[in-house]
Amino acid sequence: MPTAIKQYSQALAIFRNLADRQSEATLLNNLGLAYSAIGDYPNAIQNYQQALIIIQEIKNPQLEGKILGNLGSIYYFLGQYSQAIDYQQKWLTIARTIVDPRSEGDALGNLGLTYSLQGDYPQAINYQQQSLAIAQKISDQLGEGQSLNNLGLTFFKSGNLSAAETNLYAAINIWENLRSPKSKLQNTDKVSLFDTQKNTYGLLQQVLIAQNKTDAALEISERGRARVFVELLASRSSNNNKNAVNPVRSLTIEEMKQIAKIQNSTLVQYSIIREEFTVSGKLQFQESELYIWVIKPTGEITFRKADLKPLWQKENTNLEKLVSMSRQSIGVRGRGGLSVSPKPDAPKTKPRLNRLHQLLIQPIADILPKQDSEKVIFIPQNELFLVPFPVLQDEQGKYLIQKHTILTAPAIQVLDFTRQQKLGVGNGEVLVVGNPTMPKVILEPGKPSDKLTSLPWAEKEAREIAAKFNTQALIGDKATKTTIVNKMTQARIIHLATHGLLDDNRGLGSAIALAPSSTDNGLLTAEEILNLKLNADLVVLSACDTGRGRITGDGVIGLSRSLISAGTPSVIVSLWAVDDDSTSFLMTEFYKNLQQQDKATALRQAMLTTMQKYPQPRNWAAFTLIGESK
Repeated sequence: MPTAIKQYSQALAIFRNLADRQSEATLLNNLGLAYSAIGDYPNAIQNYQQALIIIQEIKNPQLEGKILGNLGSIYYFLGQYSQAIDYQQKWLTIARTIVDPRSEGDALGNLGLTYSLQGDYPQAINYQQQSLAIAQKISDQLGEGQSLNNLGLTFFKSGNLSAAETNLYAAINIWENLRSPKSKLQNTDKVSLFDTQKNTYGLLQQVLIAQNKTDAALEISERGRARVFVELLASRSSNNNKNAVNPVRSLTIEEMKQIAKIQNSTLVQYSIIREEFTVSGKLQFQESELYIWVIKPTGEITFRKADLKPLWQKENTNLEKLVSMSRQSIGVRGRGGLSVSPKPDAPKTKPRLNRLHQLLIQPIADILPKQDSEKVIFIPQNELFLVPFPVLQDEQGKYLIQKHTILTAPAIQVLDFTRQQKLGVGNGEVLVVGNPTMPKVILEPGKPSDKLTSLPWAEKEAREIAAKFNTQALIGDKATKTTIVNKMTQARIIHLATHGLLDDNRGLGSAIALAPSSTDNGLLTAEEILNLKLNADLVVLSACDTGRGRITGDGVIGLSRSLISAGTPSVIVSLWAVDDDSTSFLMTEFYKNLQQQDKATALRQAMLTTMQKYPQPRNWAAFTLIGESK
């Protein structure tokens, strides 16, 4: 955004010299939008007011209406509702005068929101119903969905839970229709669209919980996550099992219970609820509660919740910051020195990991399995995808991995697809790659490319693992991208010990470093993996940050998602990277265990063994198993 402000300011100076008043007003409006986006409301107001003076002089009512609406939004967020209403009413008058129904609907909707915040619910509902009628008349599905969402919010605040539920279900039906295969949107566009719609799912969960409809709220929680991912898996599924879950619709409670039974695992689903609060005179979305559902293999479902408000009201933090600071205090860094991380901060580590334990585990600790061999599958949301679940500590300092066998999944329904993929696994060879001849990459914008550092322990790791399977590891120049991609489509186990490159902007640019050739740069990206057809039972990415990517309302867009989409039922990836030698030790232990144990148990035992030799959490807790444990 600072770049946009700089560019707008430069362009503004040019158009002022040219005396181009129309372009000057447009750029001032754009500057207002840019300042508003970063919360600099005084500068936003100043630019909007300058734009308004010009546009009233040159008589452009359509742009005048937009600027008035933008000013109304600023005062709405500042909590100055009478001024917000004044600007919104002026926008509404202009929209009706020039017969611009879309702007009229937007102005009505904004007025409804402002009156709702003032507590004038009848007036708010009146305006929102008018906005809804216009959206329906002009076939504006986005506007219709937003109006239904806003009506649901106002009915909820006014205490009419039944009307709130009806309107919010209707809004969700519209959102899902917009994201359906018939919409012809690309997957990336669907993810972006879902990000703008996810608040409706959280709001409906609140309404249902307020009515003690905890099972229905779980259905909405599941319905509101990884939908684009699920639809992608469905479109690629070649399993014609008549008993398979219909891939287009979301799961029912009974189907979730069945999945827990088939997985023989306890499922733990989290949902972060956000609400509007006035903080320091500004309207903000803040975390209010954490909803937690536990589904046992027996079919028993329990609902619990944790209060998140004390984090920002008393502790000057929030859930996202707590997760981030917990990771920093562990001192995570890139494998082989690829990236620099803060040093471990032992005095702060335990309190932060304990605070996360209090929020995520303590509310459900009494209903989690008593036997450490019984599996627990965590289904996170948003920033919780970065939580190092194995290292969460209870009051006695005991790590969660010492009590439970842990897996993760982006959604319960994804587990249904990974189970189907498990049935189609081939009997190919084991592909082991270690320390390829490293490619050159640009690690910092504006700087020249550098060759990635060699990983001697990754080479040792690969040779030892290959020996267990009586095969040869591909090392150095033999591990070219072309060779590896060809072999990946035939392998039943794929182990890649190398560097991983994180793209947390787009996600699909995350990559695995392989040896370059004359035809490629050696980087195997998530986008390229997405287009492969794999028959592997297990893929292990023994590299840094391979479980990370772009975090969206639809889950993490990155390497793990691409591998599952390509047909892999079980993926082991990292939330950071440990030292080269401890990773080598852990992975060798994992494959030794895998000869007698399932994947989840083998990984847990490898962590516990590594913990004895390398006690710092950053050295043993980075890896997570996504998907199938068997």
